[in-house]
Amino acid sequence: MTVETLSSPQVIIVGGGPVGLGLAINLGQRGVRCVLIEKYESPQPIPKGQNLTQRTLEHFHFWGAEPALRAARTIPREYGIGGMTAYGTLLSDYRYDWLQRELVRPYYFTDNERLPQYATEAVLRKRLSELPSVETLYGWSAEGVTQDDDGVEVSLRARTGGETRRLRAEYAVGCDGSRSLVRDVCGITQTKSDHDRLMVLLVFRSEGLHKLLERYPNKSFYNVLHPDLKGYWRFFGRVDLGTTWFFHAPVPMGTTKDNFDFRALLREAVGEEFDVAFEHIGFWELRVATADSYRSGRVFVAGDAAHSHPPYGGYGINTGLEDAANLGWKLAATLQGWAGAELLATYDSERRPVFVSTARDFIEKAIESDRDFLAAYNPATDKTAFEAEWQARASGARSEVHSFEPNYEGSPVVTGANGGAPSAIGGHEFTARAGHHLAPFQMASGRDVYDELGADFTLIDCGAAPDVVAAFEAAAANRDVPLKVVRERAGAAQKHYGASLILVRPDQFVAFSTNDAASDAAQVLRRAIGDTG
Repeated sequence: MTVETLSSPQVIIVGGGPVGLGLAINLGQRGVRCVLIEKYESPQPIPKGQNLTQRTLEHFHFWGAEPALRAARTIPREYGIGGMTAYGTLLSDYRYDWLQRELVRPYYFTDNERLPQYATEAVLRKRLSELPSVETLYGWSAEGVTQDDDGVEVSLRARTGGETRRLRAEYAVGCDGSRSLVRDVCGITQTKSDHDRLMVLLVFRSEGLHKLLERYPNKSFYNVLHPDLKGYWRFFGRVDLGTTWFFHAPVPMGTTKDNFDFRALLREAVGEEFDVAFEHIGFWELRVATADSYRSGRVFVAGDAAHSHPPYGGYGINTGLEDAANLGWKLAATLQGWAGAELLATYDSERRPVFVSTARDFIEKAIESDRDFLAAYNPATDKTAFEAEWQARASGARSEVHSFEPNYEGSPVVTGANGGAPSAIGGHEFTARAGHHLAPFQMASGRDVYDELGADFTLIDCGAAPDVVAAFEAAAANRDVPLKVVRERAGAAQKHYGASLILVRPDQFVAFSTNDAASDAAQVLRRAIGDTG
């Protein structure tokens, strides 16, 4: 065995999908030395993880990769990337707009985006290659993880040639998917909700389907509700405009590539004949799984290694990238010496409840809601009642987008909203609320406040008393906490945010906001960095 430590890494990241890549960029931009281990030499051409929210594109903005991601888009911008739900078949007369993420656009700095995960990974790989503090080992697989009080050791093997290595670092993060070796060897258990459904994933080419769907312009993904499927979806998505598609749906247990008529399944789901040329046929079991802890000592898990669920609603990749944003600054602060002793523990206490809520309150709730609707209403037996309920569901589809607002209310590193708890349920507001994402604001200079946010903590002064601002600056200097002060004249900003002073975390969540000149700056800052002793 070759014993080697590459550039004395501080963090080893196992898994180079979008979450591992995003975490490596997050850390690398902060000067943290990392090694990224990924078993595939190049991204795998399976079009999953396509829907990227406005919040995710904020990450790409701060990671210096947003323009490249926009340029990699596979559907022309002028076409649109909206969604649609249909009843019975894709070409049914009953349909409504679905997952209209543009409804919450004013509360974010960036537009949302849609492109295949392999295209996203390519952009992130390119950005990562520009960071000298990060080394990549593509074509290598982790085989074991051990840890002691001082660090973590990862053993790995080249997939070609069989060369082996051992790497040691202060921390390791498993971003290695739902079958995570890192999670398993570290003894992190999971809580699972098994739906006893086998799902097929089809990737196929069809110009005929594009022609059939020209009647629904600006739509790129389609959810078909069929009464026989008890709330589980038949789901179509465009990979590009006019040619390539993916589809997933329940199939009977025991289905294989060779014993099932997938063309007939597609025709039944669409409602008309069309040409089909398959590029990929794969299977997965429908379940929700949550790691019972996102940490074991010096080892963390993120993305699908920490949580996995059906690809309903585009929550998976976005949730994983938020893991990377949350964990990245906390690891960097710890390694750079300005974090409190409890900061790293808040990765689990903030992120895990948010996923539990996402799975329970959005993904599984959607399945249950669709199941109940399909059991109770049928246009063939009571058209009037069905159409009334269908219209009500169309109106309710807007509320799902508005109410999905992951937040860290009640977090131990947030001052305010002490009666709350981290959750995926919230409401979009411009008011700067403790534990919630900061909304954008155009400053008097013409620049958005997001253009001014620092890489670490930012204090936004919207007309606060000078001595209060000075107290925060002194408290930060006393603890060596990097703090950027952004000064905006009182008036519009204070009205917009409902606060004269806002402390913003490195992940653009509000740690504290106030109109009170008597705030204890030192106490607020100590709490924000996890010094809760």
